[in-house]
Amino acid sequence: MSDDPRDLAAVGDHVKTSWQRFLDVFEPLRPELYRYCRYLTRSPWDAEDLVQDALARGFVTLGTRFHDLPNPRAWLFRVASNLWIDRARRRRRERGLFDEARDEGTEDVRASRDAAAVLIAQLAPRERVAVVLKEVFDFSLEDIASTLSTTVGTVKSTLHRARGKLVEPEPEPGKVPTPGVLDAFCAAFNARDLPALTALLLDTSVTEIVGVVTEYGVDEPADEKTGSFFNSMTPITTTETGGIGAQYLTDYVASAPRSEIRIYRDQVILLMWFDHVDGPAVRTVWTVETEGDRIARVRNYFFTPDVIAEVCRELDVPFRVNGYKYW
Repeated sequence: MSDDPRDLAAVGDHVKTSWQRFLDVFEPLRPELYRYCRYLTRSPWDAEDLVQDALARGFVTLGTRFHDLPNPRAWLFRVASNLWIDRARRRRRERGLFDEARDEGTEDVRASRDAAAVLIAQLAPRERVAVVLKEVFDFSLEDIASTLSTTVGTVKSTLHRARGKLVEPEPEPGKVPTPGVLDAFCAAFNARDLPALTALLLDTSVTEIVGVVTEYGVDEPADEKTGSFFNSMTPITTTETGGIGAQYLTDYVASAPRSEIRIYRDQVILLMWFDHVDGPAVRTVWTVETEGDRIARVRNYFFTPDVIAEVCRELDVPFRVNGYKYW
């Protein structure tokens, strides 16, 4: 390995260009991929994580193939399915449970108001994949068999078994207290006090604009050129850093956003409100993980229109989306 950091920077530039081209190709599938992952994971945050991981795995896998993909849609769904099945099995092993159906049925059933999704959550991993692909996305038995690396006959048996398991569970409402550090975070953001904002971060913190930027520590989010905190406090632009397509800004009134704490499905989140011609609207949602009185992780969902739409519709607040990319 070269000790010259310029070599790695050059590789990073090439990878970034290829990654952006890959995302451009699959952008038309993003809403459908999110919807599929949402059925599997039962949470908008986990769904977007699975989308991002599936895209990343697909990008790497594509670079190792010597043959064309005859059905890119089915292939990408297969990547997402395999990732999710592997994780579900790993969770089961870690918990010491060997009954797939029981394990998957004990996931947080409060995570969705959609009755169909609540029912599907009771199924074992492969059963859930088969049912969602067949009943929601109208995959053929052959494509489902390919996704699960099995036979059509096995898929038929899996679907039959899964349909016999669907029993609606009872939801359990709950309440979550708001950590004081989030009140301080919100106050610092709304005051445009960048030093106070970053002072709340752990030195080992991770800050993300999901799918776009990852920053480590205190200094990177505060950088006046590329920092996500710094740019989040300023009006939206169409430039490469922090910008979006002009088509998303038709009724936007240039001004700094304000943050608001909300409870969404027993989780504390931040809504970021931006001014528009017909009044304020949410343009992004943030999640914040805390450790004691400090912040360990911040995730800004600015470029995840599917997550923004789902959360804001459920909270019944006006919203706008920003597309999937800044380039």
